[in-house]
Amino acid sequence: MLHAKVMPINIKRIRHFILVSTLLAFVAFPQTLGNADHDLKRGIQTVVIDAGHGGRDPGAVGKNAKEKDLTLKIALKVGEYIEENLEDVRVIYTRKTDEHVDLWKRAEIANEAKADLFISIHVNAHPRTSARGTLTLVLGQHRADENFDVAVRENSVILLEEDYETIYEGFNPESTESYIMFSLMQKTYFKQSIEFGSFVQEQFRDRAKRGDLGVREQGLLVLAQTSMPGVLIETGFISNPEEERFLMSEYGQDIIASAIFRGFRDYKREIERRSNFDVVVREEPAAESPATEPGLQSLPAPERNADPDVPEDHVVFRIQVASTRNSVPTEPSAFHGYQDVVMVQDGRWYKYMVGFETSYEKALEKCLSVKEDFPDAFVVALRNGGLIPLHEAILEINQ
Repeated sequence: MLHAKVMPINIKRIRHFILVSTLLAFVAFPQTLGNADHDLKRGIQTVVIDAGHGGRDPGAVGKNAKEKDLTLKIALKVGEYIEENLEDVRVIYTRKTDEHVDLWKRAEIANEAKADLFISIHVNAHPRTSARGTLTLVLGQHRADENFDVAVRENSVILLEEDYETIYEGFNPESTESYIMFSLMQKTYFKQSIEFGSFVQEQFRDRAKRGDLGVREQGLLVLAQTSMPGVLIETGFISNPEEERFLMSEYGQDIIASAIFRGFRDYKREIERRSNFDVVVREEPAAESPATEPGLQSLPAPERNADPDVPEDHVVFRIQVASTRNSVPTEPSAFHGYQDVVMVQDGRWYKYMVGFETSYEKALEKCLSVKEDFPDAFVVALRNGGLIPLHEAILEINQ
């Protein structure tokens, strides 16, 4: 894994770089900055699926697998599910074999196809082998040093390309200064990308039973050059032996691909519901998380118990740490000493939560610390004391 170089702060240099980066962004990324015409009123007709890395670029390497092989298998399965179940959607792949495709070429394929969505599939890695979970990234400015490592790793593939200094206008994937441009770029497709990513993460968490690291912003070249909503999905950690085995298995690949498909299906339905489109869906994919496992069945609408600390209809975020069929006392001794445990009844389940944030990003940061005590913790959204779909909450606060 590559790591960012620590560079001294030079105010004059930063000011100069901001000016240069503003001009550079218009030159290097004209599609993202200059095209706001791509709306979704016509529905979701074309999706581009990008299997990360390939050929001479193995991506992250585990003890028994390479990222490039896992991403290709999952990408092909996602495309197959879409083609079999959504007959009005055209699927385009950036690669279908073990070949190297330049980052700019991947974006060009999507732009020339006038795609409505770009999905780049990857596998994560971390020096700490206990790191686990799924993560969806959208174009934006990185906000944490740990996440910066992801951007460095994914963007560093340009170093394998010929004449990359000219093609990417001097962009240095290992320099923190190069990433200033992403904070200057217009977030034309930010809301749609966040919404799709939220649908995917919900499927990973609720149906596939994978760890949920949320939807985050990141400065990723492959997304910066596409002129449509897009995400980069980290499907698990190849550096974690347990997750590597899962991703290598046919079952695990089916589960991951099915979750991405379902997220895509739900996003398509929502977009077309707004535009009064009819969604053509035949059947669910055969491969999905076992519906017989506890907690996967449909639950009745949650009981809306008013929370005196929350204004009416105001969206807030908490971190769910446990759920039980029978209620238990919310005493600190039962929850690793946490003082702010609250219980929300959701149908037949009692769900226990900690924390209280009005910002989704702050809730994600809180969740990372809570995971040290509760590894399966994840962010949930509430209004007036009752649970609401996370993607709806994120969309609402962004609006």
